[in-house]
Amino acid sequence: MKKKIAQIKLNEDEYNEILSRAVVEIHNARAIIARQINSASNSVYWNLGKLLFEKQLEEGYGGGVVKRLSVDLKKEFPDMGLSPRNLWNMKRFYERYYLADEKLQRSVAVLPWRHNLLLLEKLQSFDAVQFYANEVLKKGWSKDLLLNAIKIDSYDKAQKLVKTNNFTQSLPTVHADYANEVFKSSYNLGFLGITEPTKELELEKRLIAKIREFILELGKGFSFIGNQYRLEYHGREYFIDLLFFHRGLRALVAVELKIGGFKPEYAGKMNMYLSLLDRLEKGESENQSIGIILCAEKDHLEVEIALQDINKPIGVAEYQLLLPKAELQKLVLKELNAN
Repeated sequence: MKKKIAQIKLNEDEYNEILSRAVVEIHNARAIIARQINSASNSVYWNLGKLLFEKQLEEGYGGGVVKRLSVDLKKEFPDMGLSPRNLWNMKRFYERYYLADEKLQRSVAVLPWRHNLLLLEKLQSFDAVQFYANEVLKKGWSKDLLLNAIKIDSYDKAQKLVKTNNFTQSLPTVHADYANEVFKSSYNLGFLGITEPTKELELEKRLIAKIREFILELGKGFSFIGNQYRLEYHGREYFIDLLFFHRGLRALVAVELKIGGFKPEYAGKMNMYLSLLDRLEKGESENQSIGIILCAEKDHLEVEIALQDINKPIGVAEYQLLLPKAELQKLVLKELNAN
């Protein structure tokens, strides 16, 4: 006798949630595999560079030795990119970082080799290298995106940004430090292609349509749960613009979108949403929920006053829809003068 198999029926939102989370999981897995491959390759390059360094070979008198070494190695390993130029780059790679701290060495060890070559060429500061390496690992930047970030001096801009959140007061120290690493004071939403004023719902709609790009901008570890996420308590309904889960923080992350500047009442509303999330949605092994208010602009002192008596972890961040005109013109002129 054949058993009847029950068909599971999902509405479109439920299916899209499953699809979005599956896509994020696959991208995360691919990123882990890529880092493992990069680490193995860079380990070989590091050791070859160390060998050349210890033999005190220089590009002048040592050129013939390295050229011969390249020919012989390519016979044995034709697919490894062992040209004389790349061998010298391996030596530069080792020379640059062998005295650096372990954290920086671990970071560059898992970057793609072409990214490392770009960092060797463009940067001198170890702090700047660490910043860009972290950004590549968190956001999966291509070499071109890394180059653009360096050209607009993203590192210097990040140092000048003031953190506008109450994480230190509302989270345990370890979680607060991690949350400050995860969340930024400014996000670039230029990938949305918005060139004219838009409503909050339209902004949300565009973010949902490009959720992968938005997750990349947020950084590593985010899984998308849903938009206009419904909470019901005592017969009343509440809707959160965007809801995520961060694997490292083990916490739900609520994002509220505002097309204008920050207003103090936004903090009170987010505080209520976080209370409801902790009461209704938070798992037993999860940490308290975190809220991010994403607005067009903010005043640091106003945000500080609005958050000072709130015990739920809330951050306020600005978004940019386009590269500022002055910076764009400066970048174009720099490129023209370089050619």
